[in-house]
Amino acid sequence: MKTAFVYSREFERFDYGPVHPLRISRLQLAYELIDAYGLLSLPFTQHAEAESAGDDDLMLFHEREYLEVLKAANVGLEIPGAWSYGLGSGDNPVFRGLLDWSRLVTGASLKAAKMVDRGDADIAFNIAGGLHHATASKASGFCYINDPVITIISLLRNGRRVAYVDIDAHHGDGVQAAFYGTDKVLTISIHETGRMLFPGTGFEDETGTGEGKGYTVNVPMPPASDDEIFIYAFEEIVQPLVAKFGPDIVVTQLGVDSFMTDPLADLRYTNNGFCEAVRRLTDISGKLVALGGGGYDLPNVAKAWTLAWAIMNGVEIPDTLPEDFLKAHYHEGFGNKKIRDEVYIERSMRKEQMRKEVKRVIGYIREHVFPKVSGRED
Repeated sequence: MKTAFVYSREFERFDYGPVHPLRISRLQLAYELIDAYGLLSLPFTQHAEAESAGDDDLMLFHEREYLEVLKAANVGLEIPGAWSYGLGSGDNPVFRGLLDWSRLVTGASLKAAKMVDRGDADIAFNIAGGLHHATASKASGFCYINDPVITIISLLRNGRRVAYVDIDAHHGDGVQAAFYGTDKVLTISIHETGRMLFPGTGFEDETGTGEGKGYTVNVPMPPASDDEIFIYAFEEIVQPLVAKFGPDIVVTQLGVDSFMTDPLADLRYTNNGFCEAVRRLTDISGKLVALGGGGYDLPNVAKAWTLAWAIMNGVEIPDTLPEDFLKAHYHEGFGNKKIRDEVYIERSMRKEQMRKEVKRVIGYIREHVFPKVSGRED
């Protein structure tokens, strides 16, 4: 198994602002923890430098007018009419280099996809990617450019069949919208229900339209769902549908804002359930492009993506965090010296209600989606 970790220290020079939840320093923490465990010097892995995407890359999905607005905003000053493009809100601030940042993130995702597509790697991971909310002409949910959509389109242009699996706490609405009418991409999103959480979409009856009917799959999870319920939904929906679809490449968004200590969602996963999902994603695909995503508790992010990268490389790592890393980053909240979370199982009276709701959703998908999804030989 050949792997590639796509990163640039240039990511670390950007900043959404001092009070914004998306702290780009989380990428540095994850990178340095991965490096501290020796996971960037394995004999079968490559450390690939991220490169910025050009206008032609961005316009695979985004409208030119929107791109011109981003260019104007890139200097860090508010511009007239920016609000209509989603810019200037608390979620999507105008900051110096916002387009430069987006180009670098997208270029890293494109490089990961290219390396996997041409056989330079079987698995490639861009922890900065997975900004799945942006639409063709509007910023949304901390996302200015939708790098998963552009990455998938680049693979489609090479004739590849792509499955997209999103386990972020928030629905991957931008990716869904981009491919809602095609059967060339199977999109699956497991997320906290839109009745409780931004962006308010991603219900089980959103299944696509026209030729794409049945190729959009949503598993809305009740608040307080734990690892047990998450993995149950994953094995009932993701594994059989991806196997039936038979993609050439799987693109996955590995957001970790679903963890119980994350401040922006109400799920109660731990990195134990997350790791089990990563193992299964690695097993069901010989070709995997992994992207980061949400995650607003910094130690969670660093620990989870380090564990994910270890799994992608088939390596077991010690449970105790490296001493040099702890010394350098103790002030960042790494008081717990263990990389793996304690096992957590929800035991409230609501557990059975949550289980019944997820079973209902699974039943709906099995009835309305499974019969429509065709494999490459069908």
